[in-house]
Amino acid sequence: MTGRPRTNYPIEEIEAQLITALADRGSAVVVSPPGSGKTTVVPLMLLGQPWRTGKIVMLEPRRIATRAAARRIAQLLGEDVGGRVGYVTRDDRRTGPGVQIEVVTEGVLTRRLQSDPGLSGTSCVIFDEVHERNLQTDLGLALLLDARAALRPDLRVLAMSATIDSSRVATILGGERPAPVVEGDGRLHPVEIVWRPPGPRERHLEPHMATSISRIMDDEPGDVLAFLPGMAEINRVAEQLERHGVYAAVHRLHGGLPIEDQDAALRSGVGQRKVVLATDIAESSLTVEGVRIVVDGGKARAPRFDPRTGMTRLRTVSISKASADQRSGRAGRLEPGVAVRLWSKMEHAGRGRDIEPEIKTVDLAGLVLELTAWGARDPAQLPFLDPPPRRAWHEGVALLTALGALDADALLTDLGRAMGALPLHPRLARMVVSAGADAGLASLIAALVDDRDILRMHPDERPVDLNDRLRILLGEDDGRADRRAVARVRRNASDIVRRAGASDRIDGIEPSGRLLALAFPDRLGYQRGGPGRFQLRTGTTAWMNQTDPLAIEPFVVVADLDGRRKDARIRLAAAIDAADVASSFDNEVETSSDLIWHGRRLVTRTTRRLGGMTLDIADRRPEPSEAVSNIVLRRLEKDGLAMLTWSEDAAQLRHRVRHLRRRLGPTWPEWSDETLVAQAAEWLGPFVAAVGGLDDVEALDVGSLLRRWLGHPYAFEIDQLAPIRVEVPSGRLVRVDYSGEEPRISVAVQEMFGAVASPMVGGQPVVVELLSPARRPVQITKDIAGFWAGSWEEVRKEMAGRYPKHEWPADPLSASPVRK
Repeated sequence: MTGRPRTNYPIEEIEAQLITALADRGSAVVVSPPGSGKTTVVPLMLLGQPWRTGKIVMLEPRRIATRAAARRIAQLLGEDVGGRVGYVTRDDRRTGPGVQIEVVTEGVLTRRLQSDPGLSGTSCVIFDEVHERNLQTDLGLALLLDARAALRPDLRVLAMSATIDSSRVATILGGERPAPVVEGDGRLHPVEIVWRPPGPRERHLEPHMATSISRIMDDEPGDVLAFLPGMAEINRVAEQLERHGVYAAVHRLHGGLPIEDQDAALRSGVGQRKVVLATDIAESSLTVEGVRIVVDGGKARAPRFDPRTGMTRLRTVSISKASADQRSGRAGRLEPGVAVRLWSKMEHAGRGRDIEPEIKTVDLAGLVLELTAWGARDPAQLPFLDPPPRRAWHEGVALLTALGALDADALLTDLGRAMGALPLHPRLARMVVSAGADAGLASLIAALVDDRDILRMHPDERPVDLNDRLRILLGEDDGRADRRAVARVRRNASDIVRRAGASDRIDGIEPSGRLLALAFPDRLGYQRGGPGRFQLRTGTTAWMNQTDPLAIEPFVVVADLDGRRKDARIRLAAAIDAADVASSFDNEVETSSDLIWHGRRLVTRTTRRLGGMTLDIADRRPEPSEAVSNIVLRRLEKDGLAMLTWSEDAAQLRHRVRHLRRRLGPTWPEWSDETLVAQAAEWLGPFVAAVGGLDDVEALDVGSLLRRWLGHPYAFEIDQLAPIRVEVPSGRLVRVDYSGEEPRISVAVQEMFGAVASPMVGGQPVVVELLSPARRPVQITKDIAGFWAGSWEEVRKEMAGRYPKHEWPADPLSASPVRK
């Protein structure tokens, strides 16, 4: 471009080669060391090319790098951002109709491609820092190359990196004719590498880092850029630097900071040395002004997917050699610098060469949704630098199917299409899209779960309850929260609501558990094993402190676990009641009703289950039925006839039948215990269909039931052949006992005076048990006449002595019977 501002960046040496490659082949790979000016200068090189009729769009992997790159390019043009140079991120944009160079985050490109595969108005797309191999970078590149082949062969594509396998990228960009690789030489200034592994007392990174910064600042001039894995480590090192008495302005630099704090960390200090404590956000693309010293902790947070928990989590890992080179390059941008690596040269030799691609290590549900919306049901249809692992792909398909985004044929549903329009993980997008009138609350939950925890507390001390955070976000500030984080979550929630086209009205936080279940149906947990112990639907066990208020809840939905394969710790969850579980999983809830004995009560127990979870149990009195009869009869088989109430008449009826069977043979029924139990369905079954408990069973008139079962003609004949009572000489009817081998009556001696024979039953004499006035037996006999004539005299004398007030005649045959 005529009049392009010239710089002293080494990248300018390859301008002619790059312009020729893009003009002739339409794609190229630029490989040039850190600090050579790729991000800032290359877009300017392309502004004046004849093929450029639309915008140059450059992708950056991070929002802070996107804004910084746009500002730096605009400064070289002597303009403010928003003129010829603009930027677009998910939550910030400075662009307009006059923008010719637009710096965007990766997700922005994916959204544009999904809505406009031809990228109308765009002449070139630059993938900066392609070596970082973010999932969105790989996806955006695959979609773009697919669209270019079908719709836009004139679209220029450029990939840039300091550390990348250029041949692989060139092959993907050019196919059978690999794209030209344009290499730049050298960095601005040399950087000395110093190895400083931890000593025997330096077990933790933070004190090792603080000591190393203090020492190098004593030995070397200039500002310091130190790399740490995350925000927690940054904060601890900042505290230790203060204790070390380091005289410098200490800045923190990570993605969770407000824009103004990020900008302050990037600017040169005025009158005082500066120490910038940063995550890998400063590893590439960004220029931290004034830095000539890098202290590298050698660690980073990297996303890793755990198939057992179904989660992608950030884990602390050792960086690759390529990342170490990128970080060291930050020290040589202004003058010769020094990079202190806090590990040994020997350990460095064993590290991997390149950053492991995210596509191999993370949850691919979002990728599956994007490709299905694109129309590619098989990732092999697209030109990926590394194909998605098949197992992770299938797990993504399974999750999206469970969420309702895909149908049984793995085709996109209307719900899935709506989910894909939101810049959220499919889980959270499903929650927002399906929330209905609660979309405002769902958006707030999605923004909260998608961000860092807003509570300024040690992770082990934070309450688990999602509602604690929601109350803070809705205004109940109790001093525990990071106000900037709260503002960021609220801002992101507003953006989600806007994109979803929903109302931001929130009437309360009561539906939080039900909403969270829309996003995490597989992480519904039920208490098992006591307070704080939960079993998730996935089969994973999980726990929280017993003192946490959620520990006693019967059901929770878990949004965040610590990622352990067994016995994971619950970090964030919401309670959900059984009714909401049943409504949320209506199609999967199974209802069963069983007749059971609950103590002495017979109940119909209705149980609702979701997989192995029991949602609720309700007991009620059973309706009369054959099933009731059967369960009573089974209880009879177990407990025996003793569970029935046997009145004297009922017992005697049974004895009378058994007597007649012994006397008359098998024409009379067999009424042994075993037989009555075995045939209970016939004589008892019809009368226990309405039983509600053992008291009802005990109240049954067993004698009437047996007599009815006996039937005609036995019911008539039994009273003739085995009467209940017989008349004795006194005129009284005495009950006959049929329980023994022979019928027997018990009667006072005085009532039998005048009897010449025993009473008859069925034509046979009964056994007579003659009783004293004290109701004690004095004689048992069937031969009354023989008794009077024989031993009566001795009995009479003895009884007269004992009971003188009673009559003891010498001739009982002629005496009148006495009835008492």
